[in-house]
Amino acid sequence: MRVIFMGTPDFSVTVLDALIDAGHEIAAVYCQPPRPAGRGKKDRPSPVQARAEALGLMVRHPVSLRTAEAQAEFATLKADVAVVVAYGLILPQAVLDAPAKGCLNIHASLLPRWRGAAPIQRAIMAGDADTGVCIMQMEAGLDTGPVLLREAIAIGPEETADRLHDRLSALGARLIVEALGRLDDLEPEVQPEAGVTYAAKIDKAEARVDWTRPAEEVDRLIRGLSPFPGAWCEIGGERVKLLGSRLAAGQGAPGQVLDGALTVACGSGAVRLSRLQRAGKAAQDGETFLRGWPVAAGTQL
Repeated sequence: MRVIFMGTPDFSVTVLDALIDAGHEIAAVYCQPPRPAGRGKKDRPSPVQARAEALGLMVRHPVSLRTAEAQAEFATLKADVAVVVAYGLILPQAVLDAPAKGCLNIHASLLPRWRGAAPIQRAIMAGDADTGVCIMQMEAGLDTGPVLLREAIAIGPEETADRLHDRLSALGARLIVEALGRLDDLEPEVQPEAGVTYAAKIDKAEARVDWTRPAEEVDRLIRGLSPFPGAWCEIGGERVKLLGSRLAAGQGAPGQVLDGALTVACGSGAVRLSRLQRAGKAAQDGETFLRGWPVAAGTQL
């Protein structure tokens, strides 16, 4: 098929590669404009733009698709279908209607659960046992369109958002290739009204660990926000990111280190911190972290 691809972050790159490997013609790649990044705050292209340019594909990054000019440019591509995955802009009706077979979205949840911006993180933070990918026909509502294909995967007990991200990206790539191959035969499934939840964008204010919460909640927060923005606490007055954890035995005052292996008491139960990162330094596993900065039992975080 002649495909317009619309995506921006790393999650989308795997999908773009899969579409090309499957033999589809990429008419154009749409992504977010370059943003200031790094110490020099120079404009840096998104992962999708960098990959598309390396492949010699035409790249467009309009600030908006609401202008008549942007919509006309989109329509002149005469695509069979648009594939959208973590693009970052609202698609107006004129854009949704332009491809002959419409616009398909790859959404990293089991819709209607976790519509919205942060489905991977919210699924972990909520303690969901599983999640998955849906291939959805796009319409004007936020992730409300009928589902063409879905597949579930289990969330591991120590799985972080970045690991789950990679598994879901690979799953989405496989499913969209399957969906395009069977597009005329797939029966759209209208999403039920029951079970709708919204995955609000992660607010950095959520990231500070509240040790008075139950260990299960603390563990899910740490894993759900790893690696970005990263849950954090203060150790000896220094802010430290907590990037990995697991549930552990123990009890004590909330925030108290219980042993020499970074087991920390919570409001109920305890967590073992397995991956940490000091400001300006690389992330380290718990054992390596402690060799460079011993944290004694009894320390209050």
